[in-house]
Amino acid sequence: MNDAPALASRPTPARTGARPPAAARLLTAAAGATLATSGAVHAQLYLDGYRYLHAVGVLFLLQAAASFGLGALLVAGVLLRPPAVIHLAAAGTALGALTGFAASRTIGVFGFIEHGLQPAPQALISIVTECVTVLALLAAGYLTVRHQQAPVSRPPSLP
Repeated sequence: MNDAPALASRPTPARTGARPPAAARLLTAAAGATLATSGAVHAQLYLDGYRYLHAVGVLFLLQAAASFGLGALLVAGVLLRPPAVIHLAAAGTALGALTGFAASRTIGVFGFIEHGLQPAPQALISIVTECVTVLALLAAGYLTVRHQQAPVSRPPSLP
């Protein structure tokens, strides 16, 4: 009696409750660090004079606070496994900052328009850290999902 086809067709359990792989945890921590760096840039610009810009100043302060808070949660998440909503909020914060940057160079934000990579070097640091944040979170999410979908190895059944 050959049970090979029956065994092959049996579904294997997924690792739904498993801890994300080390690479995903490292990428999550890196995303937290880069997001916090973006927060530091926004806080510095706020203190250096953006606080006097109508509406834009408050947005810089909110961006800094959200980036610091979510960055800390991501770094702590290496040990605590934060829910996916934290990852989504962090990615949204970084994407929001990038969108605000693009808008401030094109159509303006509440009448505020910047040009090129000014102020230097903060503009470039902000762009790089926010892009790295989004890419690291995407990669961490991919690795985590792939790890969860991998079948759990188990010893073969005896007939």
